[in-house]
Amino acid sequence: MTSSLILPHSLLHHALQNKTFPDQTGRHTNNETQLKRNQNPPHDIISTTTMPLTSCARLLRPLFPSSISRTLTPARTPLRSTQLAQRPRTAIPFSTSTPRLATYNQVLRGCRKPQPLRKKTSPALINRPSMRGVCLKVGITKPKKPNSGERKTCRVRLSSGRVVTAYIPGEGHNVQQHSVVVVRGGRAQDCPGVRYKCVRGAGDLGGVGARITSRSKYGTKKPKVG
Repeated sequence: MTSSLILPHSLLHHALQNKTFPDQTGRHTNNETQLKRNQNPPHDIISTTTMPLTSCARLLRPLFPSSISRTLTPARTPLRSTQLAQRPRTAIPFSTSTPRLATYNQVLRGCRKPQPLRKKTSPALINRPSMRGVCLKVGITKPKKPNSGERKTCRVRLSSGRVVTAYIPGEGHNVQQHSVVVVRGGRAQDCPGVRYKCVRGAGDLGGVGARITSRSKYGTKKPKVG
């Protein structure tokens, strides 16, 4: 509902044409003190007109004192529920308390969903830490970008009958065709398709010589002192 105000027609005409307020003597004045003295409209004004309150306030603000212009300004309407819903919500405060666990009824109704199984990195070992196999071929694999070099790999037929590609770690090796090696799980990060590694110091594959650090990973004995 729009608020409206009834204005004398002559007052509206003079305000629109001359931007001034006619006093009782018929003279036009812009003086604020004269406007305060002549707050009562002329007695000979009979015809009136109706205008929205916002338009009246915008039109008569420069003519009236500040106290009168405040009365012409419409009051703010309260916010509706839709406008309150559009306001940004404040963030939920951080809480260190643990979340509540599910009840037995919620579990029976099926609130817990099974997690997908993780993909096996070494499926040929069949849930074993390592398997023995026979080397079929020894070769060199180029690593992925940005690495460069020559990675020593070999094709191994495991005791289960499956043939896999295994990486030979360390510097230098003595693996050749028909050599018996032990294969464990673990992929070479820069060699595609290589998901197994040969165990150094086991079978026909010897350890790395002159190794000082991480000797247990490369099958190197502790050097004798003196």
